Amino acid sequence: MRSRNVNLPPPRAAGAPQPRSRQLRLDLLHTFEAASRHLSFTEAGRELFLSQSAVSRQIQQLEASLGAALYERRHRALVLTPAGRIMQRAVDDSLGRLHDAVAQVRQSAAPRQVAITCTPGFASFWLIPRLARFTASHPQVDVRISATLELVDLDRSRIDLAIRFAPSSRATGAILFEEEVQPLCSPALVRDKRRPLRTPADLERHVLLTVDMPPGEPPTMDWEPWLQLMGLDTVRPASTMRFTQYSEAVAAACAGHGVVIGRLPLLDALIRQRKLVAPFRGAAASRRAYFITLSGQAAHNPDAQDFVQWVLSEAEHATAPRPAGKRAGKRAG
Repeated sequence: MRSRNVNLPPPRAAGAPQPRSRQLRLDLLHTFEAASRHLSFTEAGRELFLSQSAVSRQIQQLEASLGAALYERRHRALVLTPAGRIMQRAVDDSLGRLHDAVAQVRQSAAPRQVAITCTPGFASFWLIPRLARFTASHPQVDVRISATLELVDLDRSRIDLAIRFAPSSRATGAILFEEEVQPLCSPALVRDKRRPLRTPADLERHVLLTVDMPPGEPPTMDWEPWLQLMGLDTVRPASTMRFTQYSEAVAAACAGHGVVIGRLPLLDALIRQRKLVAPFRGAAASRRAYFITLSGQAAHNPDAQDFVQWVLSEAEHATAPRPAGKRAGKRAG
């Protein structure tokens, strides 16, 4: 079947400047790419949300701008002309490069972020006081901390890593450090001569600061590892004061409201600052540990991997001896 003629403008003289009306429009090239892929103005129109006649008009405008026919219009069929095949290869290559460039620009413009989940106590007493050292070496990285007791799904929540607190026997991943526990209180409470605090039995004269426990658990469960070490099956304090968060119990201890079970090394800084002291010797291993769990997306986030190495390095320093706490224990013992 004979091809239908397309009215084309006369050829431009060699070296003559191209008028602005003859410059290629990107929207026409986009339409040409779709029509060449489908070899159908109707299918191209569906993809581009244009009518078949609108696609046909745009192709005619492109052909007029080029001065060459791009298709043979056959009965219910389109066939690329030699000029059309040249243009198709060029447009496909150009759009492919443009797509790759856009992806690179978007990736470079995307904010660098490390998302972390950990317990509120770990965030307040250990991570946040040290965090400036990481951000100083990674000023372009946005660190997002979700402090919660809930065990969230890392991949579903788009979190890079979790710092979990669990029994050492169930730890999975890299262990930061195992926990030790020891009673701590304000220096003013140790100096209170009306209520001596020299031996564990003296706790019966004081308020024990505790954290709310799950139903069915003893109210002083967080004290159990240390009480067992001291051989104290039961302790009958003057009273107890319970809090929903460990940080609240620690704040009450610093204010002199009672004795809290100190989780070490979380509270090492407060011991060094003499905001808390150990009234008597004897730290007990709680048989619980902090450890790191990585999500699948962390493998593709270099900043998350840097953060893990930084945390491990900080944890190594945190497990060094705690001379301030030991001196406090000897003085009060």
